[in-house]
Amino acid sequence: MPGSPPRHSRRSPGPTVAKGWLGSVHRFWLRYYASDYLGLVILLTIYILVVFLVEPFHRLFSLEDVAIQFPHATKERVPVPWLFVYAGAVPLLLIIAILLAFDRNKHKAHVTLLGFFISLIMTSLVTDTIKNAVGRPRPDLISRCVPGKNSAELSKLVSFRVCTQTNSHILHDGFRSFPSGHSSFSFAGLGYLTLFICGQLHVFRPLAPASSLSAMLAACAPLLGAALIAISRCEDYRHDVWDVCFGSVLGFAIAWLQYRRYYPSLRHSRCDVPFPGRCTQWEMAKLKNDEESAVEARRFELGEESDSDEHDHTTSMLNARVA
Repeated sequence: MPGSPPRHSRRSPGPTVAKGWLGSVHRFWLRYYASDYLGLVILLTIYILVVFLVEPFHRLFSLEDVAIQFPHATKERVPVPWLFVYAGAVPLLLIIAILLAFDRNKHKAHVTLLGFFISLIMTSLVTDTIKNAVGRPRPDLISRCVPGKNSAELSKLVSFRVCTQTNSHILHDGFRSFPSGHSSFSFAGLGYLTLFICGQLHVFRPLAPASSLSAMLAACAPLLGAALIAISRCEDYRHDVWDVCFGSVLGFAIAWLQYRRYYPSLRHSRCDVPFPGRCTQWEMAKLKNDEESAVEARRFELGEESDSDEHDHTTSMLNARVA
């Protein structure tokens, strides 16, 4: 009607970004996941500081406690370097092989490997932070400690001051039992590989063509390897069952969180395809908003023309009646 206020769309405004070099920086930040890489560098930096600068809490213990009197194994079944191979290098190479064999999509390879590395670094940081905060004695603490002959009475709780161990690393590491770092790291790396294979083979979609018992066994094989690594920590008397179980759950939980940041649910019809790139989503939303704005502007202009024509027609009819 003439004189009525114009109708404005209630749609939420689309994404806006500064023009010029600021806009270029914004697009670069989105397209190449710069925020994720920045977070990865921060996690890695904090982890290095925790490893080299932080000592664990030294909990009091009893020299009569049989739970911490197991022998200290100088040779581990899975040493730390081999842990990096089994739970780091092997799943990394398998993920790369699968990407090259079935889908050479750059975006897919980018986000898959990025999530894998974030999973490993975040798991290591969280695990070591909890280790130092809890300060739980390992099952082989007494053997590491080597108590002196003039130690306090056996019936009392004592501190690490009674130890005569000269190697500070062996002594302090004896108070980093909970949770198991081998367990969390193995389930973070091999667990991420399991999630990736489940998505690529549609394991949790029984009606999918690629889903089969063979696909499920292939996806679960890395978890078996991670479980064997975790069990070896009990065999070496480095951890007990609770340390291993909690570390395993922690590692797999972080792997799942990082995987789901880049991939849809494993029951999704396109669970083998990662989410679109962030810059792509921003560009699509901006394009959609521009198109909607153009349509609304066109409707508003047509509405004004229609109201004007109606007003002219009404005026001419009134003038004719007066005449």
